Amino acid sequence: MFGNRAQPPIKSLIAEGIIIDGNIRFTEGLRIDGRVTGSVTADGDQPSILVVSEAATVTGGEIRADHVIINGTVKGPVHAAELLELQPLARVEGDVTYKALEMHQGAIICGHLQPVAGEEKPVLKLAANNP
Repeated sequence: MFGNRAQPPIKSLIAEGIIIDGNIRFTEGLRIDGRVTGSVTADGDQPSILVVSEAATVTGGEIRADHVIINGTVKGPVHAAELLELQPLARVEGDVTYKALEMHQGAIICGHLQPVAGEEKPVLKLAANNP
């Protein structure tokens, strides 16, 4: 996912019981177990990971990071520059853009799914079709 680079560490936590009204900008990794009303955005200079746990709710803004893992509730658009993982308890109300998507049984999206235009894949030919 990040090429030769290691996945960034999760260095920040919004714990269960914490309520934040306002936008959040973070670097590297962030885990949300509480409630956030506003946008949650990773700085684009380095790889980033965002985890929205099963206890978390993010509403009223967009989510933007390289690797996004959701197992809670999100009301707003989600932009995953690399990978979006939707765990079984994920509930997303908003449009979703991603480069790669992993969706577990039970996850729900109410919105449009739009893959990010990436590298064009080579056309595969079956050996049986070649004379």
